[in-house]
Amino acid sequence: MRGTPDSPDGYDEKTEWRVLGIIMPYLWEYRGRVIIAMAFLVLAKLASVALPLVMKHIVDGLDASQNDILVLPLALLFAYGALRLGMVLFGELRDAVFGRVTEHAMRRIALQVFRHLHRLDLNFHLSRRTGGLSRDIERGTAGISFLLRFMLFNIIPTLLEIALVAGILLVNYSPWFAVITFGSVVAYIAFSVVTTEWRTQYVRQANERDSRANTRAIDSLLNYETVKYFGNEKYEAEQYDRNLAHWEKALIKNRLSLATLNSGQALIIAGAVTSMMILAAQHVVDGSMTLGDLVLVNAYMIQMFLPLNFLGFVYREIKRALADMARMFRLLEVHAEVADAADARPLELTESRVRFEKVDFGYRADRPILHEVSFEIAPGRKLAVVGPSGAGKSTIARLLFRFYDVDGGSIRINGQDIREVTLESLRAAIGVVPQDTVLFNDTIEYNIAYGRPQASKAEIIEAARNAHLAEFIERLPDGYDTVVGERGLKLSGGEKQRIAIARTILKNPAILIFDEATSSLDSESEKAILRNLNEIAAERTTLVIAHRLSTIVDADNIVVLDQGRVVEQGRHRELISRQGTYARLWALQQQEQSEEGLVEENSSIPGL
Repeated sequence: MRGTPDSPDGYDEKTEWRVLGIIMPYLWEYRGRVIIAMAFLVLAKLASVALPLVMKHIVDGLDASQNDILVLPLALLFAYGALRLGMVLFGELRDAVFGRVTEHAMRRIALQVFRHLHRLDLNFHLSRRTGGLSRDIERGTAGISFLLRFMLFNIIPTLLEIALVAGILLVNYSPWFAVITFGSVVAYIAFSVVTTEWRTQYVRQANERDSRANTRAIDSLLNYETVKYFGNEKYEAEQYDRNLAHWEKALIKNRLSLATLNSGQALIIAGAVTSMMILAAQHVVDGSMTLGDLVLVNAYMIQMFLPLNFLGFVYREIKRALADMARMFRLLEVHAEVADAADARPLELTESRVRFEKVDFGYRADRPILHEVSFEIAPGRKLAVVGPSGAGKSTIARLLFRFYDVDGGSIRINGQDIREVTLESLRAAIGVVPQDTVLFNDTIEYNIAYGRPQASKAEIIEAARNAHLAEFIERLPDGYDTVVGERGLKLSGGEKQRIAIARTILKNPAILIFDEATSSLDSESEKAILRNLNEIAAERTTLVIAHRLSTIVDADNIVVLDQGRVVEQGRHRELISRQGTYARLWALQQQEQSEEGLVEENSSIPGL
């Protein structure tokens, strides 16, 4: 394939961790909020660690064996309640302060990816599946939210709590308490990391299978009519189910590996808690620790291992989030083949002279399409490109709009090589009515206004009238508010084509490209629209890609392509008189149209 883009699908573990550096600038924009949120985080964790200490003194104060007279420790009880309230309150304040940071980062990154995808060239989008691409972006943005929230508010506070607990045990009790604490934490983390790395392959496989199934479903639904034409509902269901079966198998492996991970973590936690309680009970028996100390150790173990147990889940999910984010960020590493040059300048439109100079092009290196194609369109003139199927007609339009860059020669507008001007200014100067019109799943008004979103309602109606669309719209119950459906499926081919013509009229470009613009219209509508198009194109430079030669008999110049080469040029009558390729195509079409009763007798058509 020509210029196949770097695949964003490949797995690269280094890229996963590199995304942490990518998102840091987005967090730094709100560094004040981040600092305040981290302060609340520390306060919440200090309150949490202080709770067992207060509970120890409460228990010791109520232990009859330690006190001759029992007194209700109201101050300690109030302190316990205040610490518990503070722990929750500081946690809520932390979430409230940091929430905007997370949402802003998600918004900015999603927008950056979206804009980058629109900057990529046509070849990238033709080689990628829309369903899988949308799923990558969806999972990537969700991963950002998870990563920021859980990594900052779960892993960091858990590690802080472990350090505080170990320090308290080391200072106040036997060093073995701290040894068991650190040993169990290290064993737990090491086991979690190794096992999670092993099972990541199954998580990744499940995601890939999910994307494939989703892509298959979207492709099938977008081609609903085609499925019905060939009665392939059962075939589509089988294909979808086959992808779901692969996804199911990947999920089963994922689930079994998860069970292995959870079982190992539970074994480490149970061993650590049992060891700590045995050690604490021995110290209580020999009198070196009080009953309150036993309660404190037990509380710390529960308090520490509950989030540590959750830490295993968070680490697994962070790995998944990093993988999803890396997949999305790899899209940003795909470079567009067609991009602005470093010194690109806006297109100057003093006049709209278009010139192809010995243009060579091929979608693949081993399959050239155009060979030294040269022609010129004078300002305000109409040039038509005709030829048999596969001659390279539509490629001419794509090259002028710079969906692709030429392999040889140049394309110039007013003497400026289009590779040296900005894409934005170039494409703003060109209006295209394509052969295959695709509409947004929105209203007719929205689809017409897409040519110039800031246009007024009056301008939209005028564009519809010029495209012979106004009367049709006025007959609809919802008028301009009629929703056209996915890809415009609720409209006929001719209606969609007229909407495409209307929005190009609304854009009001200096250069017009009509790529089989009336191919979906009946003869009567075609004649009516051609009259309006001729009026609209009268003062514009116009390139017409035509299959039906009857639509371009009035062109100022007709370029005849055959196997990617210009074999003839001239006006309609001149080309007919030469009895060459154009004359043969004309005669063949006249015969076909006469047999089908679609046009008047040959003698009534200009040029015969």
